[in-house]
Amino acid sequence: MCSLKPPKSASASAASSTGTASTGNNASGSSNGTLPDDVVASTWYAGWHGTDFPPDQLSWSKYTSVTYSFAETTNDVNTLSLEGSNPDLLPTFVGLAHQNGVKAMLTVGGWSGSQYFSTAVATEANRTAFVKTCTDLISKYNLDGLDFDWEYPNKQGVGCNTIDADDSANFLSFLQALRTEVGQNFTISAAAGITPFAGTDGSPMSDVSAFAEVLDWVAIMNYDIWGSWSTSAGPNAPLNDTCAPAADQQGSAVSAVAAWTKAGFPASQLVLGVASYGHSFAVSASNAFAGADDTTLASYPAFDASSQPLGDEWDEVAPAGKDQCGNATPGGPSGIWDFFGLIDGGLLTANGTAADGVPYRYDECSQTPYVYDVSRNALIAYDDTTSFAAKGNFINNMGMLGFAMWEAAGDKDDLLLDAISDAMGIVDVSC
Repeated sequence: MCSLKPPKSASASAASSTGTASTGNNASGSSNGTLPDDVVASTWYAGWHGTDFPPDQLSWSKYTSVTYSFAETTNDVNTLSLEGSNPDLLPTFVGLAHQNGVKAMLTVGGWSGSQYFSTAVATEANRTAFVKTCTDLISKYNLDGLDFDWEYPNKQGVGCNTIDADDSANFLSFLQALRTEVGQNFTISAAAGITPFAGTDGSPMSDVSAFAEVLDWVAIMNYDIWGSWSTSAGPNAPLNDTCAPAADQQGSAVSAVAAWTKAGFPASQLVLGVASYGHSFAVSASNAFAGADDTTLASYPAFDASSQPLGDEWDEVAPAGKDQCGNATPGGPSGIWDFFGLIDGGLLTANGTAADGVPYRYDECSQTPYVYDVSRNALIAYDDTTSFAAKGNFINNMGMLGFAMWEAAGDKDDLLLDAISDAMGIVDVSC
């Protein structure tokens, strides 16, 4: 954990238009909220991108912790699998983290890796076995922390997860047992949705304060709010949505922090998940622009869900087949654009601003930028340095613990990382 200084006044205006008083700074540049004494400046590192982005390219000194992804649950409670995440790279990752005085963490779960979470924590016997599975992994790789990304307790994720009404209660019991085993100096965190864990009725729990006693922090995954599954094009990672039309209030950092704190989880233990990528939508030129001048991009336009545009160089056209649940999938691209891809692809300049001739819009409510690829009729909602700075100010003003970026490799020359860190006033994370 490392120290902060007051946010710079130059970044204050970035958060002033989010629609709530708590997201702006006053004229002197000091925070309206109370700055925490500690900070989490974290990112996830995707092992499968290790060839294109080896861990020695990480700006280690700018992070307090980096989390390797993913160890996936299996149908054997005694086994966690790193098979799809370049397990041979993990020891190098941990070694570099320790050389740089940074916590080396590992995420358990993920979208495709949460299939057997419910089973693993369903009974006392299974919880005991799963604790040992985790501690064995900790010992094997000399880890400083574990991050649990269960998508989602008592709520379906990938489509064939085992689910039980008591998932959240069982998860808490498991975390309590793990905390007893590893002690207080080991970091345990959870990556969670924009609403608290689901209770027995499937609705968000009204009291999650007990989780705060065993978790160092919860990282709110405030991204993938809008995408190819949505009814219209919208922001991937909105800072605010309370100022949007009612039909377009799908969730945001503002509403997420309100929900978690109302349920008894302290803001000082909340970390904001931020995205170094965005989603693309197939939007015709007639729908993309508001008015007759064909220069102003429309808000929440209709899109063609059957024609997903290809994303950046890391995207690919997946073949039709079956998913891990055995369901038929049509294949096709994901449409994801990493921030570096937008720059390398010429839609943004080297400093992350819209390139000449590329239609651009910055939505003042969600604090989200959009660009329109005219050649492919693709509207792309993403985050830039302005939106990251706005989120940094929001973190400070809400008294939150820090940020966690998915993923490290998506950034370009630390533009996003530096923007949020500067807005928070982080002076040193290499301690």
